[in-house]
Formats: sequence, C-alpha cells, structure tokens
Amino acid sequence: MKIEQFFDKGLAHASYAIISEGKMALVDPARDPQPYYDFAAANNAEIVAIFETHPHADFVSSHLEIAQKTGATIYVSKLLGADYDHKSFDDGDELKLGKLTLRAINTPGHSPDSVTILLLDENGQQHAAFTGDALFVGDVGRPDLRESVGNMTAKREELARQMYHTTNNVFKKLNEEVLVYPAHGAGSLCGKNLSSDTFSTIGREKKTNYALQDMSEDEFIKTLLEDQPFIPKYFGHDVTINKAGAAGFEESINAVPRLENDAKLEEGILIVDTRPQAQYKQGHLPNSINIQEGGKFETWLGSIVGPHEQFYLIAENEAMLNSVIRKAAKIGYETNIKGALLTPANLPLTSENTDVEEFRINPDKYTILDVRNNGEVKSGKIFENAVTIPLPELRERKNEIPQDKPIMVHCAAGYRSAAAQSILEEEFNVPVHDLSDAITTFSKVTH
Repeated sequence: MKIEQFFDKGLAHASYAIISEGKMALVDPARDPQPYYDFAAANNAEIVAIFETHPHADFVSSHLEIAQKTGATIYVSKLLGADYDHKSFDDGDELKLGKLTLRAINTPGHSPDSVTILLLDENGQQHAAFTGDALFVGDVGRPDLRESVGNMTAKREELARQMYHTTNNVFKKLNEEVLVYPAHGAGSLCGKNLSSDTFSTIGREKKTNYALQDMSEDEFIKTLLEDQPFIPKYFGHDVTINKAGAAGFEESINAVPRLENDAKLEEGILIVDTRPQAQYKQGHLPNSINIQEGGKFETWLGSIVGPHEQFYLIAENEAMLNSVIRKAAKIGYETNIKGALLTPANLPLTSENTDVEEFRINPDKYTILDVRNNGEVKSGKIFENAVTIPLPELRERKNEIPQDKPIMVHCAAGYRSAAAQSILEEEFNVPVHDLSDAITTFSKVTH
C-alpha cells in the first residue's frame, strides 16, 4: 500500500493517490492531471479509479479528463447528479483496489452530496479516511456554499444540522488511529479554522477539533455558522463546472489568445494587471486592476472578478504570464481571458504616492478604507473611524465611500490594498492612496 498526498499551496488543496498491487486510485484530483500521470508511471501503476468526494467549489477538478485518457471509472455520490459517465458510490458501497478496500460513507454537512472514502487495509482494518471537505484538521467544512448551486441545494442551517449528525454518527465513531486525509489545509476558504497540518488522526481531532467536542445540536449550528470567511465570486461557478466535468487542462490553456504587447485592446473590457505593485503604480492602463502574481493569485482573481466577466491579462514576463494563465485555469477562468500579453510600452496612468509620515501625523485629513475581511476587522480595527468594505465587495460597494477627503486604503500587509487602490483611483474625484506594507507599523485598536 502506498498513499501519496499532492498539495497545491495556492489553493491549499490536497489530493491523493492510493496504490496497491499496481492499481491506483485518485481522490479529488486538481485541474492539472500531469502529476498523477507522472506518479503512476514512476510506480508502474495503472489509474483505475477516480473519487470525487463532492463537486468542489474552490477549484476545478481533472476527474473527467483523467477518466477519458486512462479509462478509469469515476465514483461519486448519486446525489451529485453528475453529467458525466460515473458509478454511484454511497453508504456501504465498496471498491477493491489490489489488497485494499475503499468504502463509501455519506457525510453531508459541507455539501448534501459529500462522501468520505474509508480505506480498509489488507486485513480489513480501518486505516485512513479521505474526508474531502467534510472533516479538516481543526475544522469541518463550511455549510453555506450550496444554497443556490449544485444538483441538490440546501440552506446553511440545514447543512449545519446535517454536519452535526455527520460528526457524531460518523467521524467520532471511527477508530481513533484512523488517519484523516482532508481536501484542504490552512489558507482554504472552505472552512474557518483549518490547521496548517495537512493530515491528522481521528483521535487527535476528537481531542482538539472544536467541531468534534460535545455540545448540543443548536450550539453546534450556532458555532459552525458564525465567523465563516467570505465566499469568493467563483465558488458557485466551479460547482457547476465540476458537476459537468471540465475540458482538458492543456488544451484550455493553449486556447487562450496571446497578444502582442502593443495590441489594441477593446474598450470596456477589464484588464487584470499581475505585475508587482511598484511597477503598476509607476504606469498602467485605464480600466485595470492590480491583482499581483503571488501565492493566492487565483483566489483573489476569483474573488474580485466575476465568473462570467471577460478580462485581459498582463504580466511582466513570459514565465509570469504562463503562470497566471495556468492559475486562472485552476478556477475555471481561462475561458474568461480575452487576451494575454506582456507589459505594453505605453502606460498612461500612474498611482498616487503616499507620504506615510504625513498620514501618521494627520490621519484625520483622510477617509480611511479598511479592505480586510470581516473576521479580521472583528478582531480589532487598526483605525477606529475607518470605513470597512472587504476587498471582494469593493467594486460593488465603492459608492459607499465618502469623497470629501483623500482616501487612504489599507489591509493587513499591502497586497489587498494595492488592488483596492487600483479599483478606486480611476473613478474617484479625490486622490486615492495606498498605505501598503507600512500598515504593519501601526498598532491595532483594541476593543
């Protein structure tokens, strides 16, 4: 038996390969299938099964592409209503993989169609649980993503109630030594308290996971629903893509139009400029947003830009351009790209410079805009009188910001505030400044 975890730091997504006697199964594969092909080849194994624990909201899966290439069978809950060829895999269903047995356990709560795959070793003993987004290290999956998308929809309170029964009737009853292999770790927006550890045991989770502690059903529902993070714009879009099955990864990337850097761009189409903020501030195009290439580019792209919104994509060099196209494809946004190009020579607009010391002395001369998430603001404002609008909501709520004074935008470290400045500066009649990473030199206001 061999179990391999593949971890994508950008989306904090974990997928798995399980091998026994030359047969290989995959659980929740990422958009790019190549690492799984390489792993199968390196281990002289044949991919025969692909498990989707549920239709994922935060990334596009390659399950259909892999099945079409290898002939492997896709296994999902019948509740998913999958549009592709598959076999249903629900409570009590089993699949033999070499000397191993993979058993389905329905675990609704994050989604109504969630399945956990319980791995039994060659002696029939419980060895590992591939829990998808139902059980994380330190958390359980949020219950508020399926109110309007998917084959089955459910209100958050209903799913929270289902999660209570899943935790008590399924996870708590597994053997304590069972390994927990979730689909996400810290940094994912599929929960609110995920650990940086990428695997655990049932025994550890029963001791340390807040959601597995003894509490009443009503108390559990209240605890689970409060303080969940924002929902990116693209989440519902990806549930729909994954229910249908996505097109091939490389063919989708290759279909993105590549433009010369002096190409005439169509007016009215959003431009996503991925260059470092210092370069962007020195010169950029009209109607552009600075979403910098970095560790969470795909999350912020899908949080700021809508899933049906076309955009041009600009990067500082060919390697960066290839990277951001691939990252856009991981969330199903490659078809939104009207054209991808390197930095144009003519960049007519510049951003306001920020005099941090002048602001430190005279903060009342500015309207301060805090674009951190609600949970961050709840833990303490940095400036008591700041207007608070989370970055993912800024394009829709910018009219709530007074324009009687210059604007000073801040976040927690400077990445989000750069994007926020770029969203506001072209349309506002007053100067828009970015406090950038200087925010770390200001103390948080305690409450």
